[in-house]
Amino acid sequence: QVDLAESGGGSVRTGGSLGLSCVASGQIFNIATMAWYRQTPGNEREFLARARDDGQTTYAPSVKGRFTITRVGAGHAVYLDMVDLKPEDSGTYYCNADVTAPVTYTPYTYWGQGIQVTVSA
Repeated sequence: QVDLAESGGGSVRTGGSLGLSCVASGQIFNIATMAWYRQTPGNEREFLARARDDGQTTYAPSVKGRFTITRVGAGHAVYLDMVDLKPEDSGTYYCNADVTAPVTYTPYTYWGQGIQVTVSA
């Protein structure tokens, strides 16, 4: 079992900045990817950014150039730096991790509980 602890977020005005952190703990052999998704009421969870253990990052077009994802903490944590925020960036942000368990080397996907980001005009 792995726990993803999210922190950061909050409220900011248009053009402001926020940072989100996600720390993984538990039975971990390796974390191949860590990512952030966003969900708004009535909509499906939307991919925002992903960081692989080899350093490669991927961004959704809607956030590219404004959001930066960074793996930290020996790869067991990820930080999302968000600048030039817009009202449409508001939503619940979820951390996601693809984890390989020790001993069995079974892959699992985990989600955090979600953290709120609100951007006002």
